[in-house]
Amino acid sequence: MPRRLVLIGAGELALIACEYFQHDSDYDVVAFSVDREYVQQPTLAERPVVPYEELETHYPPSDYDAFVAIPSSQLNRLRTRFYQDAKAKGYRFATYVSSHTFVWRNAEIGENSFIFENNVIQPFVRIGNNCILWSGNHVGHRTVIRDNVFVASHAVISGYCDIGENSFIGVNTTFNDHVKVAQDNVIGSGALVTRDTEAGRVYVGSPARAVPDRSSFDVRL
Repeated sequence: MPRRLVLIGAGELALIACEYFQHDSDYDVVAFSVDREYVQQPTLAERPVVPYEELETHYPPSDYDAFVAIPSSQLNRLRTRFYQDAKAKGYRFATYVSSHTFVWRNAEIGENSFIFENNVIQPFVRIGNNCILWSGNHVGHRTVIRDNVFVASHAVISGYCDIGENSFIGVNTTFNDHVKVAQDNVIGSGALVTRDTEAGRVYVGSPARAVPDRSSFDVRL
């Protein structure tokens, strides 16, 4: 029997997650949930939209798993808030790994993470909780992607890298071996990161350099 799943979120990512879970996993998506003030319609994709404040009543954690389908908003803080709150309520979390991605046998992937198609995840990689890897990334051997990270498409993360918590990695970025990305970084599209970074900064260019006088929290994602 399929496991029953509630998606926390009701935007585009939630709809995409619904498609993938429903047609490429052993989960059955039964409902969506958002804060009461953001409920705009009673159903979405022919499933009920339940106020998050009532989620435990309608879909108790003893009977349903959850996945927080929220993108990188507020430098991943919004997704993280719901993940931590639902965890405190007792929900177990689904992780999705596309059947069209490559994951080596000893790679580790945490809960409430979503790995799209055509990712390559090499030996001894560790991916934390509450991470999203969009399509077509390469994650090299021994690399660690820490909690609450969002990686957009076609990033090349070489071996022995360390991607800090809450960071956003833009499309077509490249990371040399042994690079350590600090927490709360925004790495802009097409950046080539050749050296360690500082926390809370925005990096752009080739080679990547920090944008002067700009915090990563100022970036609208």
